[in-house]
Amino acid sequence: MLEGLRQEVWKLNLELPKHNLVVWTSGNVSGRDFESDLVVIKPSGVPYEELTSRDLVIVNLDGQVVEGDLQPSVDTATHLYVYRHRPDVGGVVHTHSPYATSFAALGRAIPVYLTAIADEFGGPIPVGAYAKIGSEAIGREIIRSIGDSPAILMKNHGVFTIGPTPHAAVKAAVMVEDAARTVHLALLLGKPDLIPDEEVARAHRQYVERYGQDPSKRR
Repeated sequence: MLEGLRQEVWKLNLELPKHNLVVWTSGNVSGRDFESDLVVIKPSGVPYEELTSRDLVIVNLDGQVVEGDLQPSVDTATHLYVYRHRPDVGGVVHTHSPYATSFAALGRAIPVYLTAIADEFGGPIPVGAYAKIGSEAIGREIIRSIGDSPAILMKNHGVFTIGPTPHAAVKAAVMVEDAARTVHLALLLGKPDLIPDEEVARAHRQYVERYGQDPSKRR
């Protein structure tokens, strides 16, 4: 089932250790098929170097396994809660990337100190309250606190990102860690200046509307 999405989500899971966003078996990527509302997600506790596309698990939005021999991620309830309450979301990613998670440990949002944050996130990267792992509690807090951002830091836990596609959600996860690392280094040197709200809005709008290439013109 969903062979194309299965292959995409498998490859995107392998991007997490490649970008130093996870270690050992932590973290996960999922993708939603909008036509069937089925979700492809990483299995629980499988090392990335051993992960194959056939290991991925397909579940419905109620959490019932539709296809797969392994147990789905322990974060499945979180992913599914987000999908049920955000019909625009097609991909969810969870990481414990170290610089971003250091802000999460402190319960601190990441302010817009960088144009890259304005471009990608359109505002501060928010932080959600502490929520228990293994139930819908984290999903509820994500929906409550993420706003228009594609990313949220969950207090004492880690990073969750969302996007219209799994690829977009993984990109957001990479960009969160990159921004957090730079902000961390800047804070070691002093107090950065905030970018004004109106400039954040302008930069984000320009990035969304003008950045990149028209796929139809690429060979």
